[in-house]
Amino acid sequence: MKKFGFVTVVALLLASCGQNRQVSESALEQERDSLQRIINEKDMELNDIMSTFDEVQEGIRRISEAEGRVTIADATPESASSKEVIRENMQFIREAMQQNRDMIAQLKEKLRTSSFNAENLKKTVENLQAQIETQGQRIQELEAALAEKNALLEVQGEQINILNDNVNILTEENKKKAATVASQEKQLNAAWFVFGTKAELKEQKILQSGDVLRNGDFNKDYFTQIDIRYDKVIKFYSKGATILSNHPSGSYQMVKDSKGMYELHISDPSKFWSTGRYLVVQVK
Repeated sequence: MKKFGFVTVVALLLASCGQNRQVSESALEQERDSLQRIINEKDMELNDIMSTFDEVQEGIRRISEAEGRVTIADATPESASSKEVIRENMQFIREAMQQNRDMIAQLKEKLRTSSFNAENLKKTVENLQAQIETQGQRIQELEAALAEKNALLEVQGEQINILNDNVNILTEENKKKAATVASQEKQLNAAWFVFGTKAELKEQKILQSGDVLRNGDFNKDYFTQIDIRYDKVIKFYSKGATILSNHPSGSYQMVKDSKGMYELHISDPSKFWSTGRYLVVQVK
């Protein structure tokens, strides 16, 4: 009986130890899971912060590229395509600068509420903010330079418009003067001729009582106007033609064409028309 009781006590002790070991392992597993959750949360928190870092740095890089495009386009500000490039990139820069400032504010808030010590990260944020502020100053200087150049271009544009208006006015005045001069020259070099049968000339009162252009009541509309500088050959379309008006000899010739039709060849216009600007020819 004593032996049986001893065995029973030993068995109870062993069972108790097994139960205690199971409880201990369960507690360790729970603690391990808790620690893993904390580690995962910190990793997620750190990844979120580093992702925002990367976005800010990428924003700074893209802003620098946009600055370069603006600078290149500003070399030819009068070009319409350059103006569009400048406008689009300056709009992008303004928006990107605001996004970077917003993300810096988010980073500061995340680090302030962070569950771990992040002094190095805080210094990195401060460096990023310093870069953004330096970049912002450059952008302000660039905007000021662009505004100054635009103002200058506007002034120059107004001056050019004034000059163009003046040129247009002068051009118009010159055209009017040229037209006036041309009209005056045309009048100065105008002459009139007529040919017709004796009866036709009498009917138009060009020939009266054997006299040519006796008075001023003849039909002037019956004459054809010519320019003595250029019209030096006059055709009469007749095989018989006699000049009735007075013109100096030696200044012209009456010749026949291949069909035997008379035509007048004026060799010295100034001399020919010196005695009068009306030519009257009687044809058959």
